[in-house]
Amino acid sequence: MSSERKHIAKVIISGGGTGGHIFPAIAIANEIRSRNPKAEILFVGALGRMEMTKVPEAGYEIVGLPISGLQRKLTFSNFLLPFKILKSLFMARKVIKDFQPELVIGVGGYASGPTLKMATLLKVPTLIQEQNSYPGKTNILLSKKASLICTAYEGLSKFFPEDKIRLTGNPVRKDLSDRNMNRKEAHQIFGLNPDHKTILILGGSLGAKTLNDAMMGMLNIKEQNDCQYIWQCGKYYFEGLRSMVDEEKHPNIKLMAFISRMDAAYSAADLIVSRAGALSVSELCLVGKPIILVPSPNVSEDHQTKNALSLVNHEAALLVKDADAQKELIMKATNLLVDQEKSLVLSKNILSLARPNATSEIVNESESIIANE
Repeated sequence: MSSERKHIAKVIISGGGTGGHIFPAIAIANEIRSRNPKAEILFVGALGRMEMTKVPEAGYEIVGLPISGLQRKLTFSNFLLPFKILKSLFMARKVIKDFQPELVIGVGGYASGPTLKMATLLKVPTLIQEQNSYPGKTNILLSKKASLICTAYEGLSKFFPEDKIRLTGNPVRKDLSDRNMNRKEAHQIFGLNPDHKTILILGGSLGAKTLNDAMMGMLNIKEQNDCQYIWQCGKYYFEGLRSMVDEEKHPNIKLMAFISRMDAAYSAADLIVSRAGALSVSELCLVGKPIILVPSPNVSEDHQTKNALSLVNHEAALLVKDADAQKELIMKATNLLVDQEKSLVLSKNILSLARPNATSEIVNESESIIANE
């Protein structure tokens, strides 16, 4: 890397589709803006996807491309896909030519492909931020012409040119890296007893059903232990579950559609159960609590299993398969809670994988590309 860097003045950040792509993109934009308040930042996303609302809410301008993914079933949408890709390529080319960025950053998601492809053809340097331990086919193809690839996991040289890889980690929320809440205060926020062990169950919007089913299976036997549960069940399932999880009957269960105070939830937890999305795994490394990962099977390239195994192979997490979760998950969690030795090993090892300065390092690498142009 060049010892002298100039701050970025004009950049396009492309990608989205899920929070796991959108959050890193916004975090990178915020870091660029903090270094150069006058920086011009334009997002390019996919029409109809989450980024089209989340990015403007974060204070940035976004342009939408008519791009979508290939559906698993035979649909009319699949027939239209080649035309959508072609139109998106032409639109991305116009956006880049009009905006004239110094750099284009791709964070994954449908829009990232045509945007980075056209940037390469227009001789604009590109940086790929790869969140997963197993990259998708689009990023593998784009990496051949990219200036640099910032990764969150080791061992990606089998997918990307080794001399272009920079191991930076994934951006995480600033409130997590600044976490200093004590256990008692965190328990008060959720109305729980700090003298009892607490399990945090993190069901997301798409992957909550398996974890919810496992929790429902536990309700009849919960009196056999004094564990407390902070249970994020997802907005879609909340109303149905609330009628079955009576607070008077189950005072040790705090059922929530969505946890807004994740800093408090992480501080309160003695053990965490989660899916294995790239962003979740990066956050959990920073939190440093014993974790059990239940990879979602409904994701491309089965990347959640690969993300989970990258921790399991470092003895930094336990893994329960989605198909086994209803039968095994809660039992494994309660057993781990009383196994102090195993819990300490998992906590120590997962903390060693944390990369709290990922956002800053990614922007450093972005600035180095511009400095070397």
